[in-house]
Amino acid sequence: MSSSAPPPTLMVARIEKLRPADLHDLGDAAEQAIRDGGGFGWLEAPTRDLMERYWRGVVLIPDRSLYVGRLDGVIGGSVQLVRPPRNNEAQAHTAALTTCFVAPWARGHGLARRLVQAAEAEARKTGVLVLNLDVRATQEPAVRLFESLGFVCWGRHPYYARVLGEAVAGCYYYKDLSESPP
Repeated sequence: MSSSAPPPTLMVARIEKLRPADLHDLGDAAEQAIRDGGGFGWLEAPTRDLMERYWRGVVLIPDRSLYVGRLDGVIGGSVQLVRPPRNNEAQAHTAALTTCFVAPWARGHGLARRLVQAAEAEARKTGVLVLNLDVRATQEPAVRLFESLGFVCWGRHPYYARVLGEAVAGCYYYKDLSESPP
């Protein structure tokens, strides 16, 4: 008789206030993703106090929504939905996804897909018509994910980032939420 472990429990939710345990989990997951090359701009993990100040600041910004993904109750990834400031009326119909990552230990369970879908659902609910994002071209799993979710690559920047002293291309994406099914 063979026994197999039950599948992990996945949960994605918007967080408006970070509990100490959430802050710890989020810092650990982000640090691991950064060290694995899947950070969100950071190439080297910052000190823990800087990381914690960053996450505390994110939840204070009115035009940002922080979503976290949990695997068996532990935060393993995040994404942020960023709306333009209120004075930018011309782009009030848009929003951007940023800081999308999943820690190496939490990958392969669909957490990134669920994070993006949750942020997209909020965008739709709040009247956003176009969702934008950008990503390093070398982050191939992320590129595949975004394209599988209907994001359209509209441009490529050959000098998007510098990693280990070398130029890295970046891809710019949009998704027309007025035409896409939820």
